[in-house]
Amino acid sequence: QVQLVESGGGLVQPGGSLRLSCAASGSSLEDYAIGWFRQAPGKEREIISYISNLDGYIYYKNSVEGRFTVGRDNEKKTVFLQMTSLESEDTAVYYCAASSRKGWGLAERFYDYWGQGTQVTVSS
Repeated sequence: QVQLVESGGGLVQPGGSLRLSCAASGSSLEDYAIGWFRQAPGKEREIISYISNLDGYIYYKNSVEGRFTVGRDNEKKTVFLQMTSLESEDTAVYYCAASSRKGWGLAERFYDYWGQGTQVTVSS
């Protein structure tokens, strides 16, 4: 069983930056595909980024591409989501999810393990 924990959320002004981390208790995430999702108030949860465990392929939703960067911190055995130029529309609860499957990881059903979420609020 993999237990995921996100950290790094908080309140930030528009244009600011935050770095989210996703860690697994008692395990490394090196062999897992990791997806970052978010759910804004009144909206469905959506995938914003995904890093493959097969070939290192990385996906970004159009609205975050160029502003967000996903990567693996192998020393810390975590996956991070670096968010810059934050906008009010980025306000949401952010979740990381992990899967040992090898395939196209854009759908929620691809993932077996989920974190509890971390709140990101972008406001002046």
